[in-house]
Amino acid sequence: MAKYLPGVGVDTVIAESGVAKATLYKHFPRKDALVLAYLDRVDQTWFGQLRAAARDAGDDPRAQLVGMFDALDSAARREGYHGCAFINTAAESTTGSDVHARTVEHKRVVRAWVTDLARRAEATDPDLLARQLTMLIDGGLAIGVLDADPAASHAAKAAAQALVDASCPR
Repeated sequence: MAKYLPGVGVDTVIAESGVAKATLYKHFPRKDALVLAYLDRVDQTWFGQLRAAARDAGDDPRAQLVGMFDALDSAARREGYHGCAFINTAAESTTGSDVHARTVEHKRVVRAWVTDLARRAEATDPDLLARQLTMLIDGGLAIGVLDADPAASHAAKAAAQALVDASCPR
């Protein structure tokens, strides 16, 4: 755990969770197992928020590509927000490890979903648009750590709208 969260060791996890050390190790025999479980939980929550924001934008895939940016607005203002768990973990993990592979997989799955939306929106280059939009999402998550200013997510959404307009002719 300390490898992925500097200054946070097993003793801190045990103290904060109120779980006995034996119980923690019974469910998570390796620190990587605990980190992977955490990433799975974050993945379900964050990817669910992205998809819900896209759905809330309506049935038009163009609108969904822009609407997913509404998920940024609440993410960065959440109490205790420290940025994207996947980017943070990737930066602190060893390339090739199970933990690093999980972070890469999350980003790949999100980009594949955005690519599918871009195809349905008839983007001229769905892969490029998906890469651009996911970079904007990641940038929005990162800037949220710095200032949690709602204007940042609005700026990311406006940039997404410009990219979608340029890439998905009607």
